[in-house]
Amino acid sequence: MDVFLIIIGFICVLVGVLGSFMPVLPGLPISWAGLLLLHLTSVIPMNYTYLAVWLAIAILILVLDYVIPALGTKKYGGSSYGVWGTTIGLLVGMFLPPFGFIIGPFVGAYIGEMIHQKDSKVASRAAWGSFVGFLTSTFLKFIFSVIYIGLFIAKIIEYWNVIV
Repeated sequence: MDVFLIIIGFICVLVGVLGSFMPVLPGLPISWAGLLLLHLTSVIPMNYTYLAVWLAIAILILVLDYVIPALGTKKYGGSSYGVWGTTIGLLVGMFLPPFGFIIGPFVGAYIGEMIHQKDSKVASRAAWGSFVGFLTSTFLKFIFSVIYIGLFIAKIIEYWNVIV
């Protein structure tokens, strides 16, 4: 049973990396589930603090994934209309694969700013800000997904003699 949990856990952390690029998959929570499965084995001791800290980080980054594109819009001169447009565009874009999650926030910020100011230059700048925010949040998710894989592998290496 332990080998089965380790294999499924490893699959989860790998799917978590894919989830850092695909917004329909909650990458970090899936990666965390892989860590949880690893700790559910009889060979690796359960560490509640360790799991709680990494769960809190996964949830924080999951929330930031929706906030960062809106902050990018605001930083690049967008108004609240652009921020709302970014958020709505991100939500709508999730249902328009394969590139809707990239284009949605950009188009949403642009439309929101055009509704508010009717200035193409300001709208383009705000839309660019949403795209930069999207890239930032994707990079953040990817980095932490790789960290989760590293944590998983480190635990396997640490307890290798007990597993085999």
